[in-house]
Parts: sequence; structure tokens; C-alpha cells
Amino acid sequence: MRSKIVRFIIVSLVVATSLMTSCVSQKKVLMLQNEQMLDSISSIEYVNKRSFSYKVQPGDNLYIRVSSMDKNFSSFFNQTGSTNMSTNTVTQFSAGNAGVYLNGFTVSDEGQIDFPYAGKIYVKDLTIEEIQQKIQTIIGEYQKETIVYVKLGVFNLTILGEVTKPGQYQIYQSDINIFQALSLAGNPTDFADRANVKIIHQTTEGSQVVRVNINDADILSNENYYLKPNDIIYVEPLSIKRWGFTSVPYSLIISMISLGVTLFTFFMVTVK
Repeated sequence: MRSKIVRFIIVSLVVATSLMTSCVSQKKVLMLQNEQMLDSISSIEYVNKRSFSYKVQPGDNLYIRVSSMDKNFSSFFNQTGSTNMSTNTVTQFSAGNAGVYLNGFTVSDEGQIDFPYAGKIYVKDLTIEEIQQKIQTIIGEYQKETIVYVKLGVFNLTILGEVTKPGQYQIYQSDINIFQALSLAGNPTDFADRANVKIIHQTTEGSQVVRVNINDADILSNENYYLKPNDIIYVEPLSIKRWGFTSVPYSLIISMISLGVTLFTFFMVTVK
């Protein structure tokens, strides 16, 4: 009887100690591993042909400006962006720099923008360069020597999961990579599964889910390194989060061992 009690206590102590000492290994936390550096002064280049061929979708906001030798002509176009907003579908992404958003042209549910002189222009599934050329051709019929500038007014990203500040972010630049995006959200937490980060791309037919490993330096040459407008980044939690610790809880371990010794002594005395 006494031997069974002793074995039970020992097993309980081992299990409790192993559970309490579980922590996230450094290998799961460090990013850009396996960079294949030869020594401390060598470097290696990761080729990534960054190309921005995003095709505009309904709800996107376009910044369009017309430059002309005739100032009255160009000012007419450049002051009508905010008026145009009242006739187009207003999206929910109005946070951030409101001036950029309100002075832009929002693509309607039908894939069109309502542009002065030109009327409704179908821009869905066209790249920024194609839209610029299309508007340039139309405006050129009314006024020669004009230049049309087109950019995405707001680059929307949603970052969820094991990051410090999950939420929706508006980027006012033409492109952004995954590390820049994660830094906006305060970086992944200690419990983030960096080897399985999901990126959800919005496509013309729905959504596409891809997985990337930001622990591996090869992410720098991955085609998904640069993000697209309206991407959703989901950082999954490690399974250890259910019962683990990011660091060893020494005080708790000592308390558990002390409790185990006390119980062991109590049972030994009782059996005797």
C-alpha cells in the first residue's frame, strides 16, 4: 500500500513539474532563421521581384488628379473628388487620414467611378496603370497637354490573432511587406505561431488563403512577402498557449515541489 502511494506522489510531482516548466522555445520565437550567413561580415541577397499588379475592386478608394497648362481646367477636376463621394458607395474604411479618403473616388458596387466630363468609368479588375491610361485617353479628348495621376487612396489591412494590437489599419503608400504590417500591430506575441501565418487575399472570385513562415529567412523571396490591399493577416496561436508559459515560473515550481514534499511526508507518517 505504501509503495503505491509513493509511486503516485512521485508521478504527480513529475507531471506537475513538467507542466509548470513548459515554455515557448527560442526557435519558435526568432524570425528570419536559416539565413545561411557564412560569417558575421558576409551577406546574402534574397531576390524578390516586387510588382504591384493589384486589380481594383468595388469599395477601393482612388486618388485621381489632373495636371494641365490650363489651371482652370485642372482645378475643376481636382476639386470634385469630395462631391463624387456622395454619389458612390461609401465604405467603412473611413478611419485614418479622412482628407485622402473624402477627396478620392470610391469604386461603386458596379465597379465604376463617376468622373467629371467622362461620366461613369468602369475600373473594376483594372490595375492602377490601366485606369490611369484609360482616364488619360478620355481627358485628352477635351484638353491636350494634360497629365493624369492615379493612386490607391487608402491601402486597407486587417491584422488578427496573436499580435499585440489586432485591428484594421490604413496604409498611405503603394505597397507594404508583411514585417511592416506586423509592426503596425505591435508585432506577434510570444505565443504566436510564426511558422504558420495566414494571409487572406481578396480575389475577383472570392478569397485565397496562403500560409507563410516568417521564422524562415526565405520569406524575403516569397511571392507573398509584399501584401495586397484588403489583405487579412491572421497569426495563429501556438498549441502551448492552452497550458504553457512564455518563461519558466520558478516561484510556482518551488511552491509545487514544497507542497509535494509536504504531502509525501504526511502520507508516510500516516501509513506508519
